[in-house]
Amino acid sequence: MESIFGYMEKYDYENLFLCQDKAIGLKAIIAIHDTTLGPATGGCRMWPYFSEMEAIEDALRLARGMTYKYAAAGVNLGGGKTVIIGDPYRKDREPIFRTLGKFINRLGGKYLTGEDVGTTLRDMEYIRMETPYVVTLPTYLGGAGDIAPMTAFGTIQAMRACAKAIFGSEKLEGRTVSVQGLGAVGYHVVKQLKEHKAEVTVADINKERVERVVKEFGVKAVAPEEIYDLPVEIYSPCALGATINDDTLKRLKCKIICGCANNQLKEERHGNLVHELGILYAPDYITNAGGTIFDTDRLESGQVNFERGREKVARIYQTMERIIEISKRDHIPTYLAADHLAEERLRYMREVKKYGGDLPPVL
Repeated sequence: MESIFGYMEKYDYENLFLCQDKAIGLKAIIAIHDTTLGPATGGCRMWPYFSEMEAIEDALRLARGMTYKYAAAGVNLGGGKTVIIGDPYRKDREPIFRTLGKFINRLGGKYLTGEDVGTTLRDMEYIRMETPYVVTLPTYLGGAGDIAPMTAFGTIQAMRACAKAIFGSEKLEGRTVSVQGLGAVGYHVVKQLKEHKAEVTVADINKERVERVVKEFGVKAVAPEEIYDLPVEIYSPCALGATINDDTLKRLKCKIICGCANNQLKEERHGNLVHELGILYAPDYITNAGGTIFDTDRLESGQVNFERGREKVARIYQTMERIIEISKRDHIPTYLAADHLAEERLRYMREVKKYGGDLPPVL
Protein backbone atom coordinates (compact mmCIF):
# COMPACT_ATOMS: atom_id res chain seq x y z
CA MET A 1 0.00 0.00 0.00
CA GLU A 2 1.77 3.14 -1.23
CA SER A 3 -0.86 5.70 -0.22
CA ILE A 4 -3.25 5.50 2.72
CA PHE A 5 -5.72 7.98 1.24
CA GLY A 6 -5.37 6.33 -2.16
CA TYR A 7 -6.31 2.97 -0.66
CA MET A 8 -9.21 4.54 1.28
CA GLU A 9 -10.51 6.24 -1.84
CA LYS A 10 -10.22 3.06 -3.91
CA TYR A 11 -12.42 1.07 -1.52
CA ASP A 12 -14.48 4.00 -0.17
CA TYR A 13 -13.54 3.97 3.52
CA GLU A 14 -15.10 6.43 5.94
CA ASN A 15 -12.56 6.79 8.77
CA LEU A 16 -9.14 5.74 10.02
CA PHE A 17 -8.15 6.51 13.61
CA LEU A 18 -4.66 6.20 15.07
CA CYS A 19 -4.54 5.80 18.86
CA GLN A 20 -1.40 5.94 21.02
CA ASP A 21 -0.42 6.21 24.65
CA LYS A 22 3.34 6.46 25.10
CA ALA A 23 3.24 5.77 28.85
CA ILE A 24 1.82 2.26 28.46
CA GLY A 25 3.10 1.49 24.96
CA LEU A 26 -0.26 1.43 23.21
CA LYS A 27 -0.35 1.76 19.44
CA ALA A 28 -3.72 0.95 17.91
CA ILE A 29 -5.59 1.54 14.65
CA ILE A 30 -9.35 1.70 14.28
CA ALA A 31 -10.62 1.43 10.71
CA ILE A 32 -14.23 2.13 9.74
CA HIS A 33 -15.19 1.10 6.23
CA ASP A 34 -18.94 1.57 5.76
CA THR A 35 -21.86 2.35 8.08
CA THR A 36 -24.69 2.09 5.55
CA LEU A 37 -26.27 -0.87 7.32
CA GLY A 38 -25.48 0.21 10.89
CA PRO A 39 -22.61 1.02 13.24
CA ALA A 40 -19.23 -0.34 12.16
CA THR A 41 -18.55 -3.60 13.99
CA GLY A 42 -15.48 -5.80 14.05
CA GLY A 43 -13.06 -7.46 16.42
CA CYS A 44 -9.95 -6.14 18.12
CA ARG A 45 -6.79 -7.93 16.95
CA MET A 46 -3.43 -7.82 18.76
CA TRP A 47 -0.41 -8.81 16.68
CA PRO A 48 3.35 -8.00 16.43
CA TYR A 49 3.21 -6.38 12.99
CA PHE A 50 6.52 -5.79 11.21
CA SER A 51 5.60 -2.18 10.48
CA GLU A 52 2.96 0.45 11.15
CA MET A 53 1.93 0.43 7.48
CA GLU A 54 1.40 -3.33 7.61
CA ALA A 55 -0.87 -2.86 10.62
CA ILE A 56 -2.82 -0.06 8.94
CA GLU A 57 -3.32 -2.12 5.79
CA ASP A 58 -4.48 -5.11 7.83
CA ALA A 59 -6.98 -2.98 9.75
CA LEU A 60 -8.35 -1.45 6.55
CA ARG A 61 -8.60 -4.76 4.74
CA LEU A 62 -10.26 -6.50 7.68
CA ALA A 63 -12.74 -3.65 8.16
CA ARG A 64 -13.86 -3.88 4.54
CA GLY A 65 -14.22 -7.63 4.96
CA MET A 66 -16.59 -7.04 7.88
CA THR A 67 -18.77 -4.75 5.75
CA TYR A 68 -19.15 -7.49 3.16
CA LYS A 69 -19.57 -10.18 5.82
CA TYR A 70 -22.54 -8.43 7.43
CA ALA A 71 -24.06 -7.35 4.13
CA ALA A 72 -23.98 -10.86 2.65
CA ALA A 73 -25.30 -12.38 5.89
CA GLY A 74 -28.26 -10.00 6.06
CA VAL A 75 -27.06 -8.41 9.32
CA ASN A 76 -27.72 -4.70 9.87
CA LEU A 77 -24.19 -3.68 10.86
CA GLY A 78 -21.32 -1.98 9.09
CA GLY A 79 -17.67 -2.94 8.83
CA GLY A 80 -14.90 -1.90 11.19
CA LYS A 81 -11.77 -3.31 12.82
CA THR A 82 -9.20 -2.52 15.49
CA VAL A 83 -5.63 -3.75 15.45
CA ILE A 84 -3.15 -3.26 18.28
CA ILE A 85 0.53 -3.39 17.41
CA GLY A 86 1.92 -5.56 20.19
CA ASP A 87 2.68 -8.93 21.70
CA PRO A 88 -0.54 -10.98 22.01
CA TYR A 89 1.02 -12.74 25.01
CA ARG A 90 1.69 -9.49 26.89
CA LYS A 91 0.86 -9.89 30.58
CA ASP A 92 -0.10 -6.37 31.73
CA ARG A 93 -3.26 -6.16 29.63
CA GLU A 94 -5.64 -4.07 31.73
CA PRO A 95 -4.07 -0.65 31.02
CA ILE A 96 -3.86 -1.41 27.29
CA PHE A 97 -7.48 -2.42 26.85
CA ARG A 98 -8.98 0.11 29.24
CA THR A 99 -7.15 2.89 27.42
CA LEU A 100 -8.35 1.50 24.11
CA GLY A 101 -11.86 1.46 25.58
CA LYS A 102 -11.59 5.20 26.23
CA PHE A 103 -10.64 5.82 22.60
CA ILE A 104 -13.56 3.68 21.36
CA ASN A 105 -15.95 5.49 23.69
CA ARG A 106 -15.02 8.84 22.09
CA LEU A 107 -16.50 7.56 18.83
CA GLY A 108 -19.94 7.56 20.44
CA GLY A 109 -21.19 4.24 19.09
CA LYS A 110 -19.95 4.64 15.53
CA TYR A 111 -17.79 1.55 16.14
CA LEU A 112 -18.44 -1.61 18.21
CA THR A 113 -15.56 -3.95 19.01
CA GLY A 114 -15.17 -7.59 20.00
CA GLU A 115 -12.74 -10.48 20.46
CA ASP A 116 -10.32 -11.42 17.67
CA VAL A 117 -6.90 -12.95 17.07
CA GLY A 118 -4.63 -12.26 20.04
CA THR A 119 -7.38 -10.98 22.33
CA THR A 120 -9.64 -12.65 24.90
CA LEU A 121 -12.98 -12.27 26.61
CA ARG A 122 -11.09 -10.91 29.62
CA ASP A 123 -9.66 -8.17 27.39
CA MET A 124 -13.21 -7.31 26.31
CA GLU A 125 -14.15 -6.97 29.98
CA TYR A 126 -11.43 -4.37 30.39
CA ILE A 127 -12.73 -2.45 27.38
CA ARG A 128 -16.27 -2.70 28.76
CA MET A 129 -15.12 -0.92 31.93
CA GLU A 130 -14.63 2.21 29.82
CA THR A 131 -17.30 1.95 27.11
CA PRO A 132 -20.59 0.15 26.40
CA TYR A 133 -19.61 -0.33 22.77
CA VAL A 134 -18.40 -3.93 23.09
CA VAL A 135 -20.15 -6.87 21.43
CA THR A 136 -18.21 -9.93 22.55
CA LEU A 137 -18.65 -10.43 26.29
CA PRO A 138 -18.78 -13.36 28.71
CA THR A 139 -22.21 -14.68 29.62
CA TYR A 140 -22.12 -13.20 33.12
CA LEU A 141 -21.95 -9.73 31.53
CA GLY A 142 -24.87 -10.46 29.22
CA GLY A 143 -22.82 -11.56 26.23
CA ALA A 144 -22.83 -14.75 24.19
CA GLY A 145 -19.57 -16.01 25.70
CA ASP A 146 -17.30 -18.17 23.57
CA ILE A 147 -18.40 -17.80 19.94
CA ALA A 148 -15.82 -20.17 18.44
CA PRO A 149 -18.27 -23.13 18.26
CA MET A 150 -20.73 -21.00 16.27
CA THR A 151 -18.03 -19.78 13.92
CA ALA A 152 -17.15 -23.42 13.28
CA PHE A 153 -20.84 -24.31 12.87
CA GLY A 154 -21.16 -21.68 10.15
CA THR A 155 -18.08 -23.04 8.38
CA ILE A 156 -19.61 -26.51 8.41
CA GLN A 157 -22.85 -25.17 6.90
CA ALA A 158 -20.92 -23.60 4.02
CA MET A 159 -18.98 -26.84 3.58
CA ARG A 160 -22.21 -28.85 3.37
CA ALA A 161 -23.55 -26.51 0.67
CA CYS A 162 -20.31 -26.91 -1.28
CA ALA A 163 -20.42 -30.68 -0.91
CA LYS A 164 -23.94 -30.72 -2.34
CA ALA A 165 -22.81 -28.67 -5.34
CA ILE A 166 -19.75 -30.85 -6.05
CA PHE A 167 -20.74 -34.32 -4.89
CA GLY A 168 -24.54 -34.17 -5.17
CA SER A 169 -25.01 -34.68 -1.43
CA GLU A 170 -24.56 -32.32 1.51
CA LYS A 171 -23.48 -35.17 3.76
CA LEU A 172 -19.90 -35.00 5.01
CA GLU A 173 -19.77 -38.59 6.18
CA GLY A 174 -16.74 -40.30 4.67
CA ARG A 175 -15.47 -37.09 3.03
CA THR A 176 -11.73 -36.54 3.34
CA VAL A 177 -10.93 -33.15 4.87
CA SER A 178 -7.63 -31.51 5.78
CA VAL A 179 -7.84 -28.85 8.50
CA GLN A 180 -5.01 -26.35 8.73
CA GLY A 181 -4.88 -24.55 12.07
CA LEU A 182 -6.24 -25.84 15.37
CA GLY A 183 -6.87 -22.64 17.29
CA ALA A 184 -10.14 -21.77 19.01
CA VAL A 185 -12.25 -22.18 15.86
CA GLY A 186 -10.16 -24.81 14.07
CA TYR A 187 -10.51 -27.10 17.08
CA HIS A 188 -14.30 -26.91 16.84
CA VAL A 189 -14.23 -27.38 13.06
CA VAL A 190 -12.44 -30.70 13.64
CA LYS A 191 -14.86 -31.62 16.45
CA GLN A 192 -17.91 -30.97 14.29
CA LEU A 193 -16.43 -32.70 11.25
CA LYS A 194 -15.92 -35.81 13.36
CA GLU A 195 -19.52 -35.55 14.51
CA HIS A 196 -20.43 -35.65 10.81
CA LYS A 197 -18.17 -38.73 10.47
CA ALA A 198 -15.72 -37.13 8.07
CA GLU A 199 -12.18 -38.44 7.62
CA VAL A 200 -9.98 -35.66 8.99
CA THR A 201 -6.26 -34.89 8.78
CA VAL A 202 -4.85 -31.91 10.69
CA ALA A 203 -1.77 -29.70 10.90
CA ASP A 204 -0.67 -26.85 13.15
CA ILE A 205 2.64 -25.24 14.08
CA ASN A 206 1.65 -25.71 17.74
CA LYS A 207 2.47 -29.33 18.68
CA GLU A 208 0.33 -29.22 21.83
CA ARG A 209 -2.76 -28.37 19.80
CA VAL A 210 -2.05 -31.22 17.41
CA GLU A 211 -1.56 -33.70 20.24
CA ARG A 212 -4.81 -32.57 21.82
CA VAL A 213 -7.05 -33.10 18.77
CA VAL A 214 -5.34 -36.35 17.82
CA LYS A 215 -5.99 -37.67 21.32
CA GLU A 216 -9.56 -36.38 21.59
CA PHE A 217 -10.85 -37.12 18.09
CA GLY A 218 -8.55 -39.82 16.70
CA VAL A 219 -7.64 -37.80 13.62
CA LYS A 220 -4.45 -38.09 11.57
CA ALA A 221 -1.77 -35.40 11.74
CA VAL A 222 0.90 -34.24 9.30
CA ALA A 223 3.67 -31.64 9.44
CA PRO A 224 2.44 -28.07 8.74
CA GLU A 225 4.05 -27.83 5.31
CA GLU A 226 2.63 -31.19 4.19
CA ILE A 227 -1.01 -30.15 4.54
CA TYR A 228 -1.11 -28.72 0.99
CA ASP A 229 -0.02 -31.96 -0.64
CA LEU A 230 -2.70 -34.26 0.77
CA PRO A 231 -5.05 -35.94 -1.73
CA VAL A 232 -8.23 -34.81 0.05
CA GLU A 233 -11.64 -33.72 -1.19
CA ILE A 234 -11.87 -30.63 1.03
CA TYR A 235 -9.09 -28.31 2.22
CA SER A 236 -10.11 -26.25 5.26
CA PRO A 237 -7.75 -23.35 6.06
CA CYS A 238 -8.39 -22.27 9.66
CA ALA A 239 -5.13 -20.49 10.53
CA LEU A 240 -3.91 -17.06 9.37
CA GLY A 241 -4.55 -15.77 5.87
CA ALA A 242 -2.89 -15.89 2.44
CA THR A 243 -2.60 -19.69 2.36
CA ILE A 244 -4.11 -19.72 -1.14
CA ASN A 245 -1.24 -18.42 -3.24
CA ASP A 246 0.94 -19.20 -6.25
CA ASP A 247 2.88 -21.90 -4.41
CA THR A 248 0.00 -23.74 -2.75
CA LEU A 249 -2.26 -23.73 -5.79
CA LYS A 250 0.33 -25.85 -7.59
CA ARG A 251 0.08 -28.41 -4.80
CA LEU A 252 -3.56 -28.56 -3.74
CA LYS A 253 -5.46 -31.64 -4.94
CA CYS A 254 -8.84 -30.83 -3.40
CA LYS A 255 -12.21 -30.16 -5.01
CA ILE A 256 -13.40 -27.70 -2.34
CA ILE A 257 -11.69 -25.00 -0.26
CA CYS A 258 -13.77 -24.12 2.78
CA GLY A 259 -12.31 -22.88 6.05
CA CYS A 260 -12.68 -20.21 8.71
CA ALA A 261 -9.44 -18.23 8.24
CA ASN A 262 -9.63 -14.56 7.24
CA ASN A 263 -8.15 -13.31 3.96
CA GLN A 264 -7.43 -16.78 2.58
CA LEU A 265 -6.65 -15.47 -0.91
CA LYS A 266 -3.21 -13.85 -0.92
CA GLU A 267 -4.40 -11.68 -3.82
CA GLU A 268 -7.75 -11.42 -5.57
CA ARG A 269 -6.25 -12.98 -8.69
CA HIS A 270 -5.82 -16.21 -6.74
CA GLY A 271 -9.60 -16.41 -6.55
CA ASN A 272 -9.61 -16.37 -10.34
CA LEU A 273 -6.96 -19.09 -10.47
CA VAL A 274 -8.93 -21.29 -8.06
CA HIS A 275 -11.96 -20.91 -10.30
CA GLU A 276 -9.94 -21.79 -13.42
CA LEU A 277 -8.65 -24.93 -11.69
CA GLY A 278 -12.22 -26.08 -11.12
CA ILE A 279 -11.96 -25.89 -7.33
CA LEU A 280 -15.04 -24.59 -5.50
CA TYR A 281 -13.93 -21.85 -3.11
CA ALA A 282 -16.18 -20.84 -0.22
CA PRO A 283 -15.38 -17.13 0.37
CA ASP A 284 -13.89 -16.64 3.82
CA TYR A 285 -16.16 -13.83 4.98
CA ILE A 286 -19.11 -16.11 4.26
CA THR A 287 -17.72 -19.21 5.97
CA ASN A 288 -16.50 -17.49 9.13
CA ALA A 289 -19.49 -15.22 9.72
CA GLY A 290 -21.21 -17.58 12.17
CA GLY A 291 -19.55 -16.31 15.31
CA THR A 292 -20.32 -12.66 14.74
CA ILE A 293 -23.85 -13.43 13.50
CA PHE A 294 -24.49 -15.25 16.77
CA ASP A 295 -22.62 -12.69 18.85
CA THR A 296 -24.45 -9.65 17.49
CA ASP A 297 -27.91 -11.21 17.47
CA ARG A 298 -28.51 -9.90 21.00
CA LEU A 299 -28.16 -6.30 19.78
CA GLU A 300 -31.66 -6.53 18.29
CA SER A 301 -33.45 -7.85 21.38
CA GLY A 302 -31.07 -6.95 24.19
CA GLN A 303 -30.43 -10.53 25.24
CA VAL A 304 -28.84 -13.75 24.03
CA ASN A 305 -31.19 -16.34 22.52
CA PHE A 306 -29.27 -19.48 21.60
CA GLU A 307 -31.88 -21.06 19.31
CA ARG A 308 -32.57 -17.85 17.39
CA GLY A 309 -28.88 -17.11 17.01
CA ARG A 310 -28.11 -20.64 15.86
CA GLU A 311 -30.89 -20.51 13.30
CA LYS A 312 -29.43 -17.32 11.83
CA VAL A 313 -25.99 -18.95 11.61
CA ALA A 314 -27.51 -21.98 9.87
CA ARG A 315 -28.61 -19.69 7.03
CA ILE A 316 -24.99 -19.57 5.87
CA TYR A 317 -25.90 -22.77 4.03
CA GLN A 318 -28.47 -20.89 1.91
CA THR A 319 -26.10 -17.94 1.46
CA MET A 320 -23.42 -20.26 0.10
CA GLU A 321 -25.95 -21.88 -2.23
CA ARG A 322 -26.89 -18.44 -3.53
CA ILE A 323 -23.22 -17.56 -4.15
CA ILE A 324 -22.68 -20.79 -6.09
CA GLU A 325 -25.80 -20.00 -8.12
CA ILE A 326 -24.57 -16.47 -8.97
CA SER A 327 -21.12 -17.84 -9.86
CA LYS A 328 -22.61 -20.34 -12.30
CA ARG A 329 -25.12 -17.90 -13.75
CA ASP A 330 -22.67 -15.08 -14.36
CA HIS A 331 -19.62 -17.27 -15.07
CA ILE A 332 -17.56 -15.57 -12.37
CA PRO A 333 -15.44 -16.86 -9.46
CA THR A 334 -17.24 -17.37 -6.17
CA TYR A 335 -15.28 -14.63 -4.40
CA LEU A 336 -16.71 -12.15 -6.91
CA ALA A 337 -20.17 -13.67 -6.62
CA ALA A 338 -20.04 -13.09 -2.85
CA ASP A 339 -18.95 -9.50 -3.39
CA HIS A 340 -21.81 -8.94 -5.82
CA LEU A 341 -24.30 -10.35 -3.30
CA ALA A 342 -23.00 -8.04 -0.56
CA GLU A 343 -22.79 -4.99 -2.83
CA GLU A 344 -26.34 -5.55 -4.05
CA ARG A 345 -27.64 -5.36 -0.48
CA LEU A 346 -25.56 -2.25 0.26
CA ARG A 347 -26.94 -0.50 -2.84
CA TYR A 348 -30.47 -1.51 -1.94
CA MET A 349 -30.16 -0.17 1.61
CA ARG A 350 -28.60 3.10 0.41
CA GLU A 351 -31.72 3.58 -1.71
CA VAL A 352 -33.94 2.76 1.26
CA LYS A 353 -32.20 5.43 3.35
CA LYS A 354 -32.22 7.86 0.45
CA TYR A 355 -35.99 7.70 0.27
CA GLY A 356 -36.51 7.86 4.00
CA GLY A 357 -37.26 4.18 4.40
CA ASP A 358 -39.39 3.78 1.26
CA LEU A 359 -38.23 2.07 -1.89
CA PRO A 360 -37.77 4.34 -4.94
CA PRO A 361 -40.76 4.39 -7.32
CA VAL A 362 -40.76 1.92 -10.16
CA LEU A 363 -40.70 3.85 -13.42
